[in-house]
Amino acid sequence: MADFDTIEQIQESLDSSPFSAFCGFRIEEVDKGDGRIVMRMPMRPELERLPGSGQMHGGPIACLVDTAACYACTLVLGHGVPTVNFRIDYLRPAIDTDLRAVARVRRAGRTVAVADVDIHNDGGKLIATGRGTFSTSAG
Repeated sequence: MADFDTIEQIQESLDSSPFSAFCGFRIEEVDKGDGRIVMRMPMRPELERLPGSGQMHGGPIACLVDTAACYACTLVLGHGVPTVNFRIDYLRPAIDTDLRAVARVRRAGRTVAVADVDIHNDGGKLIATGRGTFSTSAG
């Protein structure tokens, strides 16, 4: 079983996924004791809602919520976890900005783990909030 205790270990896991590598996810902070991960996703033209708009499409933002929550749970549980469900509330558009996700595990029980995620723009404004539910079975 792989270790998921450090920024480097989690980044290596992310980079091994072609999709995550395409998204450009970068781990900035890890706090295993608090069940907290901070992850960044850069804005790129391929992620725009409309060409030349500078506005990030909601799909990549949702992906950031799911991935950050998943890796927060992975940090706490020590193994990858499959998503059961997640939700997202978009609060304002993300325009010409990278995004920073702060994910924190709220509960890791016997069968289900739950993590909350706040997504901020480069100026620190809250762009979206989300919650992920994950099976605690390795997956």
